[in-house]
Amino acid sequence: MSKLLHHELETALDAVVEDLHRAATELSASLAAEREALVAADAAALDRAGACKQALMQQLEELDAERVQLLKLEPSAAARVEPRWRDVLGLLRGCHEMNQRNGSLVGQRLAQVREALAVLTGQGGDARSVYGPGGEVRPALRSHHLASA
Repeated sequence: MSKLLHHELETALDAVVEDLHRAATELSASLAAEREALVAADAAALDRAGACKQALMQQLEELDAERVQLLKLEPSAAARVEPRWRDVLGLLRGCHEMNQRNGSLVGQRLAQVREALAVLTGQGGDARSVYGPGGEVRPALRSHHLASA
């Protein structure tokens, strides 16, 4: 392999690892924005953050495939980018943790919505009971007409 090609591959690998670092940093910011949108129950902001997160995940996958390909062509360059690659991995671990927390928050909200819907529709499957008009214990509320016009 010529020195010029060797240098070009190393330069390309450096650029890809830097792009991975930038994308991972942007993903972290996107996950923080997603969290804020979840807490604020801002559907529009949540959609924007989700779209951004998806685009960044796609970009990260493509960049990593490029990184792997470059390392196959120039394995000796791995040691050179190792410190920055460790930074990227640390950022991605943080992103994974933030995504898990966001997912947990979504799960809690979903459970609350399901519980509210179960109460409203009278299809609650939990052990809660309510008293009916005659004082009897009923497992769930049913919709009833309270008055006629």
